[in-house]
Amino acid sequence: MPSSSVGGRLVLAAPPEADALRTRLVWLTVFRTVAVSLSLIAVAVRLFVQPLEEPSRTDMLSFAVIGLVYVFTLVYGLMLRRGQVDRVAAAVQVMGDLIIASALVFLTGVGDSPFTFLYLLAVIVASIVLDGRGALVTAGAGALAYASLLVAVKFSWLVPPISSTTPTRGRFAFLMASNVLALFLIAVLAGYLARQLSATGGQLSARVADLKRLDVLQRQILACMPSGLITCNAAGVVTFVNRAASSILSLEPRLPASTHVEALLPGALGADVRLRRRELTVRTASGLRTLGLTVTELEGSELGTLIVFQDLTELRRIEEDLKRADRLAALGTLAAQLAHEIRNPLAAMRGSAQLLVQDPGTDPGSAKLVEILLRESDRLSKLVEDFLRFARPPPPTKLELELEVLVAETVDMLRADPIARQVRVETALAPLRVPVDADQLRQVLINILRNAFQAAGEGGGVRVTLEPSGEQALLSIWDSAGGIPASDLSRIFEPFFSTRDGGTGLGLSTAYSIVRAHGGNIRVSSSPREGTEFLIQLPLQG
Repeated sequence: MPSSSVGGRLVLAAPPEADALRTRLVWLTVFRTVAVSLSLIAVAVRLFVQPLEEPSRTDMLSFAVIGLVYVFTLVYGLMLRRGQVDRVAAAVQVMGDLIIASALVFLTGVGDSPFTFLYLLAVIVASIVLDGRGALVTAGAGALAYASLLVAVKFSWLVPPISSTTPTRGRFAFLMASNVLALFLIAVLAGYLARQLSATGGQLSARVADLKRLDVLQRQILACMPSGLITCNAAGVVTFVNRAASSILSLEPRLPASTHVEALLPGALGADVRLRRRELTVRTASGLRTLGLTVTELEGSELGTLIVFQDLTELRRIEEDLKRADRLAALGTLAAQLAHEIRNPLAAMRGSAQLLVQDPGTDPGSAKLVEILLRESDRLSKLVEDFLRFARPPPPTKLELELEVLVAETVDMLRADPIARQVRVETALAPLRVPVDADQLRQVLINILRNAFQAAGEGGGVRVTLEPSGEQALLSIWDSAGGIPASDLSRIFEPFFSTRDGGTGLGLSTAYSIVRAHGGNIRVSSSPREGTEFLIQLPLQG
């Protein structure tokens, strides 16, 4: 017998057969109560329509029988309430029905009684709550009760309240044989039907249990699958969204009714059906997401469409980082070669210019031109040094230090810069010890912070935050401008690419190379509504 633990106690659960029997007995009790109540209403209506000075003897007997049925029903209800659900309880109900049937048959004249069909109902009830053998036993008991009443009335041992003719020998035999035969035939037929019904019900219960298990398995699969899944009907209204889809698209736990799939995945249904696999960029509450999308029409146009997708945003970022690293490596090699080729003739040109300045015979006009030559050669030399630093940055000398102190010092130093005087600066720096090259990382901060101050401008804001995230330190530099076009975000770390007039385009390229040399990464996002954010990721362990 199944069991369960409740409150630390072992509680035996009722087997499925007992549950089924209890259900049948409850429905039988309800049916009996309703039938008797309707009979009571019918008698009361008859008395009301044809009022008499006092109820007849027949009416009084009718009320007595109805009261007896109510008493039996109350006893059955108490037995069920106390948990007495077994074959004994079922047999008690069947015997009670036989007693009620016998009382009604006797009160209405036995041989002429219109209530002999109640014996048949008792047999049918026995076949439902008991088995076929119980139906046969009930048929035998009903036949014995009816035969006993016939014999008692024939030999005047009992006198029915309602006068009836004493059956002749032939009628006596006919009533006896027909009723006994009807009872046993109904018992056999009802028993067979009850067995078939029980077998069919068992098979149906097994199928229902299988369907429930399949439904639970399906829900578990849909809930645990890493890919997003959305289904919609033929009108495009969303009918199902799994947990992964809600997470990827940053959806609420419960979508509003009649949500259209185009509101979640714009353009998902408008593509050529031959393109079974494609990419789609959607805007979510957590930013832009790149999705690998598969759209499949379910069999039967009325069933709708199945959409399965994966979040490819991080994969595309990694691919872009690898492509950028390859481009920077190739440009670095070329830049190193060009720098070395330019450096030597540049040094010779500057040396010659210095000799001209030191020559006392040089006229003032020529001296001025030589000074311009020296100044421009110095500027060109600095550009070559930047080239070399970008092309072949020195390996970082990592020392574990308080990163929040380094960041705070750099921010305080740049606050004195004229470009930062009218800019609101906020910092939220968590204490973190990170192995970094202090000089190189300070150069990264200066390059990015100066760009942020210039972009924010007068009245703008810059926010610098530092916090741990797993095995990484996240350093965020945000400005309120958000002025980098989306088309430029993928090229912002390329050398010689700059969105600012007069910029060399080497500052962010150098910063990117330094962070990568530390084993970290830089991400950038920008929009006029959300501002621009440079997110520097550095490993906490060297």
